[in-house]
Amino acid sequence: MRPESVASLLSTTRRQKLLEHIWQRTSLSRKHFASLYLAPLQRYAELVQQFPASEAHHHAYPGGMLDHGLEIVAYALKLRQSYLLPSGTTPEDQVVQAEAWTAAIAYAALLHDIGKIAVDLHVEHADGSIWHPWYGPLARPYRFRYRQDREYRLHNAATGLLYRQVLDGEILDWLSTFPPLWSALLYVLAGQYEHAGVLGELVIQADRASVAQALGGDPARAMAAPKQALQRKLLNGLRYLLKEELKLNQPQASDGWLTQDSLWLVSKTVSDKLRAHLLAQGIEGIPANNTAVFNVLQDHGMLQPTTDGKAIWRATVTSDAGWSHTFTLLRLAPALIWEGDGRPEPFTGTVVIEVERNDATTESFIDSGETSPVATAARAASAAPAADSVDALLALLGTSDTEPHPQRPEVEPPPATGINDPAAPSQANDSMLPPAAVLPPIENGGNSPESPSGEHFLAWLRQRVQSRKLIINDARALVHTVADTAFLVSPGVFQRYAQEHPNTATLAKQDQVADWQWVQKRFEKLQLHRKQVNGLNIWTCEVKDHASHDDCMVTCWQIRGICSRKCRSTTRSYNLALIAADPT
Repeated sequence: MRPESVASLLSTTRRQKLLEHIWQRTSLSRKHFASLYLAPLQRYAELVQQFPASEAHHHAYPGGMLDHGLEIVAYALKLRQSYLLPSGTTPEDQVVQAEAWTAAIAYAALLHDIGKIAVDLHVEHADGSIWHPWYGPLARPYRFRYRQDREYRLHNAATGLLYRQVLDGEILDWLSTFPPLWSALLYVLAGQYEHAGVLGELVIQADRASVAQALGGDPARAMAAPKQALQRKLLNGLRYLLKEELKLNQPQASDGWLTQDSLWLVSKTVSDKLRAHLLAQGIEGIPANNTAVFNVLQDHGMLQPTTDGKAIWRATVTSDAGWSHTFTLLRLAPALIWEGDGRPEPFTGTVVIEVERNDATTESFIDSGETSPVATAARAASAAPAADSVDALLALLGTSDTEPHPQRPEVEPPPATGINDPAAPSQANDSMLPPAAVLPPIENGGNSPESPSGEHFLAWLRQRVQSRKLIINDARALVHTVADTAFLVSPGVFQRYAQEHPNTATLAKQDQVADWQWVQKRFEKLQLHRKQVNGLNIWTCEVKDHASHDDCMVTCWQIRGICSRKCRSTTRSYNLALIAADPT
């Protein structure tokens, strides 16, 4: 590849539009914009040339790093307009420092990934001599490749090697006259976002928006999302599964195999169980399908990628007993899971990597039967329902008030607080439902070996309500109680059960229905619900939340069990099934 001039690099229509957008967000004259913004952007473009922003994730194409840099600056400046900075000072001080804060936010965003060209890429000239970016922009033909031994997140610390290539002395002199701003900027340039305050948070949110746009997501939603340590939840979930549920190094079929240097896990099985386990803990923000899980794991350096930068490996596992099979696998470093002497003995057979097959075939194999997302329906409310509402529902479900509520030591349920209109404790006749003792228990927080069924769904529902992992009597709840009657939101509550019990999909496939429809049919066969006078199972209801004024008119019609919910504040679709204390 030949180095391009700045004019050529920035000449594309899209990049010109981004530059125009950045200028409009600064509210500066063209002259001041040229010195404070355009010049650093030009130096950045000259330095990153046609390098991609990642090997196989976002902006993974020639010129991707330049596009990502311009996008994140535009997003960061858009976010900055919602803040009065520095916070906690007088309006007069904010006016004086406004321009400096705006510029610093743009610089921090622009430079957040520049360290990648120093530590993630191996760049050499046509004659084989190595190029390092601290010597200045490329001046001769070059070629590059990603380092196979690169360390995830090292690029954050490497920013300090290169920011002087982009920001000149006059800019640094100016910014250094504002100590709080200067400190925050230096923390970002050192990769220590946790100490950078609002400056670091704006860069993180803008980066999330640019990545979401590149991957086909919703930038607005990405910017609004709170910062969450999802990778930590996934890692803890993997550790739990490997300790309690997954079978390793079996003579025949296993969930995974531990070799001397790698942990190999069956991709679909482990991803399904991981998502089900986290949902059972009431954790929010869990990816809705396997591909998204793999992306998150890989993005946070928890998976060892293939030579093509993919998350999925294809390998043949052969045991000493002669059993052999080919799998699609995830590859992890054992040290990520086990510390010290806790590591199991390695597999005595072999794991032989095969040539990677067609991408489309592999992806359809590992993520077939994608389930419907229920993140919105399962969103936890800000306050848990009152205890009397829970007790009323449990009475309807056949659980006595004296029955102990199950607890899990590692997950603390949210505290119960009052709501404006709690349902009265029910005195329902328990003979209406089968006694609790005959229903299969839900063990290990919901990952029970029991086969999915209507009875098992009811036991699961009871346990989720007891442990406060399913909220009730909230505008967004999946369960409502009114006058000794429980309303189950469908398909939401059945989707939630199916996601926590992935083997439901296999049973549903045999009946050629969706997994949630299979669960709902099994529940209907219990004959515990009250039908309308016309024989229909689905009811039309109005949900009113007096605390939040989130009033929703629910209009339903039964077409293959699907109904539509219309609400002034949301477009989510629900319908309601009903359980009544009066069996008539």
